[in-house]
Amino acid sequence: MPTPAAPRSNPTAVTHEVTNQPPPLTGHDAADDAVLLEGIRREGAAWHLDELHRFGRYVGSEEAQRWADQANRHEPELRTHDRFGHRVDEVEFHPAYHSLMDVSVRAGLAGAAWADGRPGAHVARAGGFMLATMLEQGHLCPVSMTYAVVPALRRSPDLAKTYEPLLTSRVYEPGLSAPAAKRGLLAGMGMTEKQGGTDVRANTTAAVEQADGTWRLRGHKWFTSAPMNDLFLVLAQSPGGLSCFLVPRVLPDGSRNTFRIQRLKDKLGNRSNASSEPEFDDTVAWLVGDEGKGVRTIIDMVTMTRLDCVLGSAAGIRAALAQAAHHARHRSVSGARLIDQPLMRNVLADLSLESEAATTLALRLAGAADRAHRGDDGERAFLRLTTAIGKYWVCKRQPVAVAEALECLGGNGYDEASGMPRLYREAPLNGIWEGSGNVNALDMLRALTREPASLEAFHAEIEAAAGADARLDAAWRELRAELARTEDAQLRARRVVERAALVLQGSLLVRHAPAAVADAFCASRLAGDQGLAFGTLPPGTDFAALLGRLPA
Repeated sequence: MPTPAAPRSNPTAVTHEVTNQPPPLTGHDAADDAVLLEGIRREGAAWHLDELHRFGRYVGSEEAQRWADQANRHEPELRTHDRFGHRVDEVEFHPAYHSLMDVSVRAGLAGAAWADGRPGAHVARAGGFMLATMLEQGHLCPVSMTYAVVPALRRSPDLAKTYEPLLTSRVYEPGLSAPAAKRGLLAGMGMTEKQGGTDVRANTTAAVEQADGTWRLRGHKWFTSAPMNDLFLVLAQSPGGLSCFLVPRVLPDGSRNTFRIQRLKDKLGNRSNASSEPEFDDTVAWLVGDEGKGVRTIIDMVTMTRLDCVLGSAAGIRAALAQAAHHARHRSVSGARLIDQPLMRNVLADLSLESEAATTLALRLAGAADRAHRGDDGERAFLRLTTAIGKYWVCKRQPVAVAEALECLGGNGYDEASGMPRLYREAPLNGIWEGSGNVNALDMLRALTREPASLEAFHAEIEAAAGADARLDAAWRELRAELARTEDAQLRARRVVERAALVLQGSLLVRHAPAAVADAFCASRLAGDQGLAFGTLPPGTDFAALLGRLPA
């Protein structure tokens, strides 16, 4: 047979030269974002801006983004027994996870705001929480629960006196040891059980009081995140009814409490965070709040974690938008940059409008929380209703917005290396945690019927923009008529909460955003001058002004 000819080569050909690809989105200040910074100033935390920029540079750093990737690729591992057969029930994490936790706790994103007397402390914390979410969402579950546990724990002053100084610490100290021996604590909660899910009153975990004033729990929780945290608020049935209890992983004498981790959940996203099924068997606990008032007690914690769900979803939308905008600024098609092409400009402008509305609402809620915890009854009433409204709508918008942003990158966005698939897997989570859409829509109805002051506060917030935009005024009239109807209330709840969220966002943007942003929002979201997908804003929209609000 003849010898095959050697493959021909052209020494001048360059087959692996990379062109028309964006550079990595690293080495930037993630806090260099007009919408975020304006909201922080407006809600009372301008004093925090220097620190926010420092944290933003960390979020934009190559090292931090590498940690985020590693923490999700190397998932937590459950170790139920040691080599000798002793039960240990420990979860082991990649060092990158601990690095993320250390920085976020030191930045005050856990319980520190409760120990900060400055007005705007909770707003400052919200800004940092949003930036950290843009980096990596999973590690913020234990951070969020630690922040949220403080107001619930205060229903038992003796327990709060012991544990609050450690829950508000800026020290991250992983590992299981006696709580009082640590320099900082993390908290979690265990509400749902497999037979009841959201219907926590169907829980079967039983609590029996002991002569020494402690209680013993026996039962099985269905979804308890961050099982390596130090303390947990847990619901259990006592003789007086469903009650709330504090369960430490390690008892004051240094011995392990019974907290058997049966398995870790294999979740869609949130892979860096461990979620588990713990079993209680003669587990030591302390009553928090009044016996039989467990839901009322733990709802103080749930309210704050719902706030974080809104902040997190607004940040998730913003993170995806930042990636899409960065890609469009550097990618060219048919001789022009994507960001200069009309249809892509429409898509990005529409996403920017969605993101600004979500961010503005989220920070308004953070401001209300800050003022409510400082004694403002009007803001407390406003927060009661609008947390449910914001939780429903902003969390609903995250999956569709992230999907559209991913599509802006095309096939590049579908590749794990882009980071977009992780944002997409995280997108449904906040809509599920701390109550799904139906739960929050029904919670809105409860607030309307049981707490009229919350509706009055909502009225006042919308009326602050009265007369500024005819489309907003018309939408508000229609919403008032819907709110006044009582028939088929549950059936209509999603329609009402959606419209309430849009009217509230419209009021906020009319008062606080540039005129072009408010005009585009009222035209598209309130007057219906848009299609059903992003990128359908009408001709005449000030696209340049909307694109000028894109994150860097």
